[in-house]
Amino acid sequence: MNDSVDKLVIFLAKRDGIDKLVKTFQYVSKLVHWHAEAARPDVARRAKNWEVASGLSRKAFRTGRFLTGFNSLRRSPGATPAFRLLGVLANAGEMVYFFFDHFLWLSRIGTLDAGLARRMSFVSAFGEAFGYIFFIAMDFIMLKEGLKLERKLRKEKEKEAKEDDEAKERVAKIRADRVMRLMAVAANVADLVIAVADIEPNPFCNHAVALGISGLVSAWAGWYRNWPS
Repeated sequence: MNDSVDKLVIFLAKRDGIDKLVKTFQYVSKLVHWHAEAARPDVARRAKNWEVASGLSRKAFRTGRFLTGFNSLRRSPGATPAFRLLGVLANAGEMVYFFFDHFLWLSRIGTLDAGLARRMSFVSAFGEAFGYIFFIAMDFIMLKEGLKLERKLRKEKEKEAKEDDEAKERVAKIRADRVMRLMAVAANVADLVIAVADIEPNPFCNHAVALGISGLVSAWAGWYRNWPS
């Protein structure tokens, strides 16, 4: 499968694929709104409408997404007790995030009392931030393990003083996994910034540029990870 159009169709057929595309729209429009707010209010208003519509659309696409975390715990809880604990904490936070995001969406579109939005936003963002801290920790542990294994394979190769196709293939897989995990860390750190802006508003995290860049880093890292190989 080498055709870019084929890959794009497969990417957009995935829930995560369309989410990353719409997330790109959401945070590009946030930056456009910030840039045009003073000089071109009409453009800024349209960009704001695009941002809000994109955000609400993403919430609709994520209906039932909290079951992903539950299924992860059911199917692959982790290889060691410590890693299983991290997995439980990370997925529990993500499940809270996606579950309460349903109520946030319903309150923002007017199905539920609009007064619920602020509380649901806080609970959802708190679960998101909590989960991402442990997902980041898990990725760093796996990155460290990957580096140790790669060094071990290199030493074995040097001792044998010959090319080993199997060892080369394992090293290539470790490096590919490292890139994916670094993309995951970048996305999770960026999303953590966005979550903190909801939990504890502050001048840095709540600035339109910080939010816009964080959103795009998360979207494009997710795009990279979900793009068909």
